[in-house]
Amino acid sequence: MINARKKIVKDKGAAPTELEEEVAKALLDIEVSPSSDIKADLRDICISAAKEVEAKTRKAVVVHFPFRVWGAVKKIQGRLIRELEKKFQKKHVVFVAQRTILDKNFRRRGLKVRPRSRTLTAVHDAILEDIVGPTEIVGRRTRISLDGTKLMKVFLDPKDKDKGEVEEKLATFAAVYKKLTNKEAVFMFPDA
Repeated sequence: MINARKKIVKDKGAAPTELEEEVAKALLDIEVSPSSDIKADLRDICISAAKEVEAKTRKAVVVHFPFRVWGAVKKIQGRLIRELEKKFQKKHVVFVAQRTILDKNFRRRGLKVRPRSRTLTAVHDAILEDIVGPTEIVGRRTRISLDGTKLMKVFLDPKDKDKGEVEEKLATFAAVYKKLTNKEAVFMFPDA
């Protein structure tokens, strides 16, 4: 377990949880295995957090990566998700980059200008892109009902509907997005 802890980046004084250690050990196992084709890419990758989310059909493991390694994770995301789902039987795995939202009082932190990528809307849009992972978003609609509640419909690439693995994760995507942003979203494929 000591070697696996090198794969976890936490704030000083914060101890990793049991789930985080499990994910780090699984990443280390994939990196060390001789048959792995992504072992070279995994060398520099570490996690910042891991959480479990209850979805309608099954549980999901949400793995947060530091933003500085997110580019490397994006390259191998599909293969790494498949490998981790083999290790975590009966659980979906979702990857998200660790991003910071700066509020309107950003000058207190000593910044002159708030970057557009740090606004609440930009971070929530980026989280949405991260959650759907290997598939692509082709459209979004926001539906506002008479009582004022908002529901976002997210349309995914219809090419991925045939693969089947994305279709069974739609409820998981909605549960994870609700947990991370506190916004309702429904993921679906557009009608042909």
